[in-house]
Formats: sequence, structure tokens, C-alpha cells
Amino acid sequence: MADRHLIDVHVLLVDNGNLLLTRRRDPNPTFNGRWHLPSGKLDAGESVLHAAAREAHEEIGVAIDPDDLQHVHTLHVNGSGVEPRLGLFVLTTRWTGEPVNREPDKCSAINWLPLDNLPTDLIDYPAAGIHAFLTGQTFAILGWTSTRTPVAILG
Repeated sequence: MADRHLIDVHVLLVDNGNLLLTRRRDPNPTFNGRWHLPSGKLDAGESVLHAAAREAHEEIGVAIDPDDLQHVHTLHVNGSGVEPRLGLFVLTTRWTGEPVNREPDKCSAINWLPLDNLPTDLIDYPAAGIHAFLTGQTFAILGWTSTRTPVAILG
């Protein structure tokens, strides 16, 4: 097992009951052609909110003020990649610019889809975060099957 966790930020752009999703272009058939949220990894020296705003700008070309982002869910994920992940989901209903596909090598399409009728071909990781947002759940785990008890450090 990997000795670290990645930290991902996922941006939920919501407008009039619709959610912006991106369709992955990926050499891995598990993810290729499936829907995802604008997202990416937290960089060193960067706050979660600034990372989310940066990722949204890089991927879909919108400008978001980090103060307009609200944390809505944290998901501790295992099995969505080589290393476990801590996914932080943030919501905004305010941004500047029209979303466009700025990463056609990683994304084959972007689309506004109704929150009450989302596609079934969402990648499991963002799907779990979206579902949690819709149901008001602030924390969950996904993909953890180990029942191993942590070893206490005595000192």
C-alpha cells in the first residue's frame, strides 16, 4: 500500500439546478468516456480553495473567487488510483466567464446536466461526492475494506 494520500479538490459549479460535468478522455478504459467534475490535486503551498479556483480556471476557463467556494463534502477514497485520496468537494454558484473545454487532451466534452437527473456513467469517486452533496452528508469513505486496527503509539 502507498505510504501517503493525495489530496484532490472537486468543484461543483451549480447553475439553476444544473451541474457542470466534464467527460474524461483517458487511456484507462475504467475512466475513459465517463463523467467527472472539474478537479485536480492540491499543490504544495496552496490552500484548498485556491486550488479549486485554479483547477476550474485551468480545466474550464472560469474565474472563481476562492471566497465564493463552500466546502460541502470530504471523501476518503481507496482504490480510485495507485494511492489513497482525500477528496474535498467545494460548491459555487458564482464565477466569471463561460465554461469551455480548456484541456481537450484530458476531456472530450463539458455539459450542464440536471442535478435531479445525472448520468449513470459518472466515475464512482466524484459520483459519491455529488450524491453526498445532494443528501447533505459532509463526510464519507469509499473503497476501504480493511478492518485493521491502528497500532497505538505508547510514549
